[in-house]
Amino acid sequence: MAAVSRFSARVRLAPILLLVLAATACGGVRDYIADTYALQNTAGDAKTYTSNDPVGTTVSNIVAEEEPAARKADGGSEYLRYDDDIVTVSAGPGGGSLVRVEDIDGRYRSGGFAYLGPGFNPGSPAGGASGSGGSGSAK
Repeated sequence: MAAVSRFSARVRLAPILLLVLAATACGGVRDYIADTYALQNTAGDAKTYTSNDPVGTTVSNIVAEEEPAARKADGGSEYLRYDDDIVTVSAGPGGGSLVRVEDIDGRYRSGGFAYLGPGFNPGSPAGGASGSGGSGSAK
């Protein structure tokens, strides 16, 4: 009977252990950026970091860590849309780059990135037709 109670206790603890491991292993793009680059400033839920690498290298490193749902280059900046965040990488001082991470509920939901096209229009799917706003969740 003691063996059965030890087994059932382990079975009950297994889901909790898996949840803790999943939470620590999958920090997301926001955590990767915070751990990799130097925080420059915070404004509301948006944070700006500095990277010593140029835009292309910085973007490649971020994308290698986590693939975005949509990606677009415009005017020397790269825009990466994730489930909960928009990451903008632009040229910074001295040949480095600036990495801005902001919650997707801000400017994204109000159409601030609609000029980037499919995947950046509020409610549009990443592979949708250009010019159609679409309906439903962007996540």
